[in-house]
Amino acid sequence: MHPRSTLIDTAFADRAHLASPETQHAIEDTVADLDAGRLRVCSPPDSPDGSWTVHAWVKRAVLLYFAIRKMERIEVGPFEFYDKIPLKHRLDEAGVRVVPPGVARYGSFLERGVILMPGYVNIGAYVGANTMVDTWATVGSCAQIGRDVHLSGGVGIGGVLEPPQAAPVIVEDGCFVGSRAIIVEGVHVERECVIGANVVLTASTAILDVSGHEPVEYRGRVPARSVVIPGMRTKKFPAGEFGIPCALILGKRTESTDRKVSLNDALRDFGVAV
Repeated sequence: MHPRSTLIDTAFADRAHLASPETQHAIEDTVADLDAGRLRVCSPPDSPDGSWTVHAWVKRAVLLYFAIRKMERIEVGPFEFYDKIPLKHRLDEAGVRVVPPGVARYGSFLERGVILMPGYVNIGAYVGANTMVDTWATVGSCAQIGRDVHLSGGVGIGGVLEPPQAAPVIVEDGCFVGSRAIIVEGVHVERECVIGANVVLTASTAILDVSGHEPVEYRGRVPARSVVIPGMRTKKFPAGEFGIPCALILGKRTESTDRKVSLNDALRDFGVAV
């Protein structure tokens, strides 16, 4: 248990405690730790067979941070904003490249080597080293993006703050997410997957592995190294049969090839649009 968690949980249950300077400092220090990467909303497992751990008290701290902050004008060169949350600063010291008008909110963490094109990273999000957030891609609140990930143009990574115990979207190391793909509602994309253009993954989306003789269905999770494209399957309704969107796993990136070579092979062999 973190020493600040009790103060924050108590204030979340009873907002009267927000008047306490001790509580306010606890909230501000927690968001500062998120901004510096000392804390994460959701922690990776300690072992290969473990699971990610959601820290609900950290998400409560983010929600309370909105409550104690006041609106203010933020001027950045010719741009003007009016918000409660400041922007990240000292990007040069962090070794992070942000191309105007890309925006990373204070309380998000961008590890060294991240490139943020004119996209958006929200508070509580974590973006790992050497990841590319391409033009108009968005990383929602508390989303966890691994190292060496490529989020192509227009990718939408959903955010979640409430309920605090809900798992955020997780995209693990080495993944490639194609243009206009959408990943929301706590979907977990495991390491080194290739998500094709226009794939939509929600908690209820059927993810069908069609690489074998019989389809294998997943929901809320894409197994490691999967190559995924948009698909449709037929469902009967009282008014007739109609196509329902799904996602199709065509196969796996091979373990024997280099990551970049494997990505190129996947795109060529399976014909995935990016």
